[in-house]
Amino acid sequence: MINVLVSGCNGKMGQEVINEIDKFTNLQLTCGFDKFDKGLNTFPVFSEIDQISEPVDVIIDFSIPECTLSLLEYAKSNNICIVIATTGFTDEQQKVIENYSKYIPIFKSANMSYDINLMCKILSWLAPLLKDTDIEIVETHHNRKVDAPSGTALLLADNINKSLDNSMDYNLDRLHKRGKRNKNEVGFSSIRGGNIVGEHSVLFMGEHETLEIKHTSYSRSVFANGALKAAEFIVNQKPGLYDMNEL
Repeated sequence: MINVLVSGCNGKMGQEVINEIDKFTNLQLTCGFDKFDKGLNTFPVFSEIDQISEPVDVIIDFSIPECTLSLLEYAKSNNICIVIATTGFTDEQQKVIENYSKYIPIFKSANMSYDINLMCKILSWLAPLLKDTDIEIVETHHNRKVDAPSGTALLLADNINKSLDNSMDYNLDRLHKRGKRNKNEVGFSSIRGGNIVGEHSVLFMGEHETLEIKHTSYSRSVFANGALKAAEFIVNQKPGLYDMNEL
């Protein structure tokens, strides 16, 4: 049996993981980690890393970047693997994660949905065929999401950019960058409101027609299910940085 710690267990995604874990016969929830214990859970919830006393084989992390980084040393010291589903990391924080992957198995993906990762592959194939179009990414999320653009939007853009020999620039702020659109740019638009789980559209806009690839999430359970599958996978791996391509 694989012992699981859920980081960010009192958040919406943490609660989704908790609700889904019983569907996996080889996973058991032993404890949670969160800054505040809201009394939502029947299992131990720790707010300090050095208080964790339950057995842990793998951490599933849906929290914030600062929390994720604080867990890495604990994971390394105790030879625990980790599934990172948190987004919004800076380049410097990403390098920290890469460094820890030399010592422990780390699974990291900006989106745990199978269909989103299929969309990445489609875009990698499609972008070179439409390289002369204007590429825009529009993403919509609930009003509680703190990072913009979303990690998924950046994931989609990175796959496009890689397929175009990293020739594209990312325009994240048109308000303060007045001027004509650069042909070699990917533009981002972020919409926040209501309780929308997640929508991502990639538009290839030509002179006479536009092709749009769109993904809509109706339930957070798809991300929780993907994270739990990642937990099953990562416990059997050697130290390194893994993503949905390996899974």
